[in-house]
Amino acid sequence: MLERTDVLDRVKALSLLPDGMHVTTATVAAYFGVSVEAIRQLKARHHEELSVNGMVTLKGPDLAEFKRDVLSRCPGNYPQPRSSLTLYSRRAVLNIAMLLRDSDVARQVRAYLLDMEYLARTQPVEAPAAPDAVSLDDRIDQRITHILGKTVVPMFNALIETSGEHRKELIALRAGVQRIEQRLHQHHQRLKRLEGVRDDRPSIGVMAAMDAMNGRTFEGHMAKLLRRDGCTDIVVVGGHGDRGVDIIGRTADGRRLVAQCKRFAPYLKITSSDIQKFIGSAKVLHSAEVALFVATCPFTPDALQLAAETGVIAVHRGMLEEWAAGEPLKILE
Repeated sequence: MLERTDVLDRVKALSLLPDGMHVTTATVAAYFGVSVEAIRQLKARHHEELSVNGMVTLKGPDLAEFKRDVLSRCPGNYPQPRSSLTLYSRRAVLNIAMLLRDSDVARQVRAYLLDMEYLARTQPVEAPAAPDAVSLDDRIDQRITHILGKTVVPMFNALIETSGEHRKELIALRAGVQRIEQRLHQHHQRLKRLEGVRDDRPSIGVMAAMDAMNGRTFEGHMAKLLRRDGCTDIVVVGGHGDRGVDIIGRTADGRRLVAQCKRFAPYLKITSSDIQKFIGSAKVLHSAEVALFVATCPFTPDALQLAAETGVIAVHRGMLEEWAAGEPLKILE
């Protein structure tokens, strides 16, 4: 049931922060019509469970980055947190709905979920399939073969044998039916290929998992990917005084590597000014032979052009998804 976060908006509209993924403690309290203190007490009692389902507390550099990238875009004078900020994903909010006692909204959410679960269990079906039954697509395919190949075509054969006047027309119709049967089989096989599991597709949820990370966790995840692809001496240096880079190390063949990691919302973009700042740090301060600018969002055309002209590898959202799903970066080979 924790996957049915759409239930939240069906019961009452949930206002998200500009990153499109999180809400604050105050917003959660307003949604459920309870005090902020009630949510804080619930958080204290069920901290581990809520953390597993997407609750995070930002402090220090992570909080400063979130203020700059997200809270600064809030309309009006948004109250600024002092030392920490707790954020809840939609899944964590749904988790709170399952735990919160004194809230009519929470009770409505639970009732909605229970009603859906009851209907799923009790709704009658005409012919329940056994666990090992033939799939619906295969049964449709078999039915097409039976009707066209075993019934219609033999009927034409019989008519052709007994009819002289309309023999040519019947032969043409039979050929048309056989072509239809062949095309239906071709389309069915094509659909099976398209819907089947492919090794070249990124794993489901790869980007969703990274979108849910904070800045420091994202940097650590990028370090793991670099080590996976044979890089050595990988050190995460992001934070205050990082001199414009987040990760340093060496490629498998010994080249000096530096990386900048930006976990931005998908609708934001890396600009040419971001690339310019990184070029100075990577090339001048760190003498990088391989410079990676990794982001969970796209790059502007100007940023991509500048990166190409200066030898910076722009790892945009699409490339990052493939890399995280197992495809190695060519520059590291």
